Amino acid sequence: MASNSKQTSSSIASLAGKTLRSSNASQAAKTIAGSALAQAGSARQTGAAVETTASKALRSPNASATTRSLAGSVVSQSNRKR
Repeated sequence: MASNSKQTSSSIASLAGKTLRSSNASQAAKTIAGSALAQAGSARQTGAAVETTASKALRSPNASATTRSLAGSVVSQSNRKR
C-alpha cells in the first residue's frame, strides 16, 4: 500500500470518535468513522471497501451531515489510482 500524505484533521477525528460511541449511528457511519480515525496521525490510506461505502454515503440523500463529513475525509485520503 502506498503512503498517504493526507491525514485526518483533529476535528474530523473528534467527530469520528463521537460517531463510534453513538448508539444511533448506522453501521456504515461507524465503518467510515473507524477508517477516518485509523488515518489520524498516520500515513494509512482508505481501503477499497471503505472507499466504496464512503462514496455511497456521499451520494445518498439519506446520509446525515456527520456521515457526509466523515465520508468526504475518507474519500479524499483514498488511493488515486483506483
